[in-house]
Amino acid sequence: MTRTVLESKTKTVTIGFDEPFCVIGERINPTGRKKLAAELEAGDFSTVEKDALEQVACGAMVLDVNAGVVYNSNPNPNETEPPLMRSMIELVQGLVDVPLCIDSSVPGALEAGLEACEGRPLLNSVTGEEDRLELVLPLVKKYNVPVVAISNDDTGISEDPDVRFAVAKKIVERAADFGIPAHDIVVDPLVMPVGAMASAGQQVFTLVRRLRDELGVNTTCGASNISFGLPNRHGINAAFLPMAIGAGMTSAIMNPVRKVEMEAIRAANFLMNHDPNGGEWIKFSRVLDAVEAGESFADASQAAREAASAGRGGRRRRRG
Repeated sequence: MTRTVLESKTKTVTIGFDEPFCVIGERINPTGRKKLAAELEAGDFSTVEKDALEQVACGAMVLDVNAGVVYNSNPNPNETEPPLMRSMIELVQGLVDVPLCIDSSVPGALEAGLEACEGRPLLNSVTGEEDRLELVLPLVKKYNVPVVAISNDDTGISEDPDVRFAVAKKIVERAADFGIPAHDIVVDPLVMPVGAMASAGQQVFTLVRRLRDELGVNTTCGASNISFGLPNRHGINAAFLPMAIGAGMTSAIMNPVRKVEMEAIRAANFLMNHDPNGGEWIKFSRVLDAVEAGESFADASQAAREAASAGRGGRRRRRG
């Protein structure tokens, strides 16, 4: 079985076909969040702190960290993004003990994050573009980390799923040339908005099965892309995620603070026999009861985690 191993200072998370679905929290990202971008430019990390703690409390197993702020004083990301990435990585891993996903289009920021990160993070990302392959794959090899491989290349994002599969295959093959094994490649087959392309969901499910069966790789996606531009987006996301899990998808970059989507994932884990005796589902049901009684989802989730930890004698157990 393919297993992609991520580590923080003391915890291990395994992405795999026979593992619970890996939730990668997406919130520490200034893209589309003007308030957060302004805070980061001003050196204010209060929202980053809140997002890190809240996402882990709600069930994120990995946190994505993106430092893509456009500075008014210096708009050159090659100069501004690496030091900001380093600061954000150091801050987040000082607050929460989960593996991180270092997310940037700037190679210098990726390396700054890798230098600052404890454990074994996930690198986000490499594409099929030639210059990107030549810049990112050496970093993956040098630091011995897994990487997200996005299925687009120099021609852009194809609407043809066969083309996106071919790009993913190319990346896996090029990675092998660098001595990077397939189990350290997590492919994002790219989720198109179903509002713009009626077959978007079916395309992804078919691609995920092919990627698993033919390339033997784990998969991820930006889960909210499926509902872009539509009303009641969380309802669509909550339907999409279990269907993707059933097709073989093993992780997603998503918002774990949305309880309807987390409920769908917990149920899918149970139905896929990735939740022994339904223990996690039962614990999560108590969280939902607390939410119904008026407690916030984050507070109820954190209380459940603390109760479970106390039940184990408060000791952390390393997986591996």
